[in-house]
Amino acid sequence: MTAFDRKRFVSVFNECDVEKKGYLSREDLKVAVVMLFGYKPSKSETSMMMEAGAEPNCPGVPLEHFVSLMRRKLPAGDPYEKTRQIFSAFDLRCRGFLKLEDFRSVFARVAPRLSERTVLEAFRHVDHDSDGHVSFKDFEDVIGYGLADS
Repeated sequence: MTAFDRKRFVSVFNECDVEKKGYLSREDLKVAVVMLFGYKPSKSETSMMMEAGAEPNCPGVPLEHFVSLMRRKLPAGDPYEKTRQIFSAFDLRCRGFLKLEDFRSVFARVAPRLSERTVLEAFRHVDHDSDGHVSFKDFEDVIGYGLADS
């Protein structure tokens, strides 16, 4: 795991720990996996992660356990290809770019309890030039794989 990966895991943990509880609940953990890896974990995978990340007297997964769990999930394959797959999952209409409606649609399916405000902020974060369109390059830069080369 690189320092960049750890920083990304900590950042996602903090974003998903909306109530600043110091741990991620089951739903928080699902959202974090979506943010990091682009897919919604199954009930059984979520249960396994909750068990593996459990700590006595803590109802969820604390930061260090979360980082350890996510480190194990790091893709062994080509980072560019992984980013392309995630982008394609968002690009439901195969337009080659993403719009806010694409973000809303994906997040409604994988994280239905995520607030509209959070989805809008995520889109604005990726839409660097505020033109309402997110190119693959913009998406790649935010995912982080493109940053290693710059």
